[in-house]
Amino acid sequence: MNILILGGGGREHALAWAVLQNPKCDRLIVAPGNAGIARIADCASLDVENGADVVEFVEGNAIDFVIVGPEAPLAAGVADRLRDAGVAVFGPSQAAARLEASKGFTKEICDAAGAPTAGYARFAEAEPAKAYIRAQGAPIVVKADGLAAGKGVIVAMDVDTALAAIDDMFGGEFGAAGAEVVIEEFMEGEEASFFVLCDGETVLPIGTAQDHKRVGEGDTGPNTGGMGAYSPAPVMTEEVTQKALEQIVRPTMAEMVKRGTPYQGVLYVGLMIKDGQPRLVEYNVRFGDPECQVLMMRLGAQAMDLMHAAAEGRLSDMRVNWAEDHAMTVVLAAKGYPGAYQKGTEIRGLDGLPETSEEICFHAGTVEKDGRILANGGRVLNVTARGATLQQARDRAYAMAGAIDWPEGFYRRDIGWRALGES
Repeated sequence: MNILILGGGGREHALAWAVLQNPKCDRLIVAPGNAGIARIADCASLDVENGADVVEFVEGNAIDFVIVGPEAPLAAGVADRLRDAGVAVFGPSQAAARLEASKGFTKEICDAAGAPTAGYARFAEAEPAKAYIRAQGAPIVVKADGLAAGKGVIVAMDVDTALAAIDDMFGGEFGAAGAEVVIEEFMEGEEASFFVLCDGETVLPIGTAQDHKRVGEGDTGPNTGGMGAYSPAPVMTEEVTQKALEQIVRPTMAEMVKRGTPYQGVLYVGLMIKDGQPRLVEYNVRFGDPECQVLMMRLGAQAMDLMHAAAEGRLSDMRVNWAEDHAMTVVLAAKGYPGAYQKGTEIRGLDGLPETSEEICFHAGTVEKDGRILANGGRVLNVTARGATLQQARDRAYAMAGAIDWPEGFYRRDIGWRALGES
């Protein structure tokens, strides 16, 4: 098969790596890709949010299967245009992608499905939102309703921070994403990510992970797109996983079918677990980044078969074969992230890193210029490793991180601390 992956981050590098393990892949193109992806696949310049352009590219390059990596093309309806053109595509419709594109819509679905989640209120104006915050008190969670690249969530531990978040959102800091806000109760517990594939009817769990959203060690500082992750997540026991499936995921999928918008693709289920009971934090309609990196390391070649089956409505015939191992990824980011940071700094030492089924460095925000690898984003590299134990995976990942010569970068040194029992 000729395969096209849309996107250019660490998630897409991991997807490309997994797809290339499968002998059914004859040719792989990634648009736009990055410097790391360019070393293993063809990269193309393409407006991935323009459905007409994507369809034209697919037809011109005899593409058999399209995997949509990021959320923005899905929210723009690119998967719909591809399906209308008769192309097999992994990713939900524009209507179904509202599960991520609108926090308020997700809350409506949870209400209709009876899925346990945080109490909430929606607001389209600042003053009523502020009055609600003053009445509720803190801690409290303020979310931009729309897509904000994983950064439109403020966990406010005091009222002043929550009120400032309202000013920022309605003041345009997150663009159109902040035109409405959802204010939620603060949920205590341990967070985990649960990933399932859906083909409109069948739901197939494919793994768990735990992300580290905060920029600083000990889970301190502002939220980011994710500073590291590991899989599996110990808090996701068999009992908790079954509760999440039966109380949250399946009722949601049934409600989507009831509304005439069946869900097809990967569903990222963000959970908060307390006393063995999961509650929904959020849905994402694509693989998490950096959770995708650890999932792909553990899934390998079968990932492509599973995604293709989801696209073609064949998930009921599929089984996931897990190795009894662990994976960890550590994000190297530009100093200053998630605030202002410098682009164009050179990264050295990458050629000396291992590239095996157990250790690999996935690129996120990189470009190549005159034979040099330069940083081109906030989150730049994902050093990723597998091991028989989480500690072994962690040792391997941090050995790679330590071998990279990039004075303008930084990384957290405590990824996996909770699962390893560290304080």
